[in-house]
Amino acid sequence: MRARRVIAAASVAALGVLSLAACGKSAPNIAAYVGDATYSVDRVDAIYADVQAKFGDAVRQEAGKAGATPSPEQLRSEVTRQDVVDLLVSLDLGKRVASAKNIQVPDEITPQQLEQNLRVPATTEYAKLWGEWIDLLQVLNQQLPPAELSDDSLMAVYDALKDTGAIQGGMSVTDVRQAFGDGGFVRSATALSAALEEEADRVDVSINPRFRAIGVPSVVSTGQSLVFYSLPYINEDGPVTDISTPEPVPSSGSPDAEGASPDAEGTAS
Repeated sequence: MRARRVIAAASVAALGVLSLAACGKSAPNIAAYVGDATYSVDRVDAIYADVQAKFGDAVRQEAGKAGATPSPEQLRSEVTRQDVVDLLVSLDLGKRVASAKNIQVPDEITPQQLEQNLRVPATTEYAKLWGEWIDLLQVLNQQLPPAELSDDSLMAVYDALKDTGAIQGGMSVTDVRQAFGDGGFVRSATALSAALEEEADRVDVSINPRFRAIGVPSVVSTGQSLVFYSLPYINEDGPVTDISTPEPVPSSGSPDAEGASPDAEGTAS
């Protein structure tokens, strides 16, 4: 089964978590503390380096078949260290939510299913983590009661998709509501965001200032392909706007998003 057929809805929440240095959790070699778990900067670097090395090798192999020489820019994946931290933290919190609710998470999505659209070799840990995350997202989206749909949360989703090139710019709230149909995937995303925020508060989360704004990794099916992206934190009052990622850490992007045009059917299917 192709990956886009088993993704029921876009998961577009994100979690804004401030660094908690005052609590004594501020070691510079730790990227994130989630309860009693720690995620080292070394691990983040290793996952990132693995992506870059294997992506570069894959590009060289493809270019070699055509007798071409790729440029240095072509050899670099668009995955960032921030993307890695987002994935690790979100997975940890999501698993805790599922465990607390006695929700069983099936193992359905494989890295091979995501490889083409994620543009990351299936052999990387990053692709494997994404497979775990999508399995978890699907279950949580099905089990958590959907949240109310607000204009702010609706437009936050639209803006994130617009930034990837997956949907045209300049649309009004009315236009977006029409394009997104009943907005079911936005409701699910907002509910997920609230659940992760509550869990983060409960277990005590601290993020290295290098990765201060944690975005929950998100994916939407256009009907033809998958678009991967991330949003700033969303809650019932709308997206948080006063938490931003420091400039040295680039924001997440999707190399496959350009040219995609998700509509109500594609995003909410």
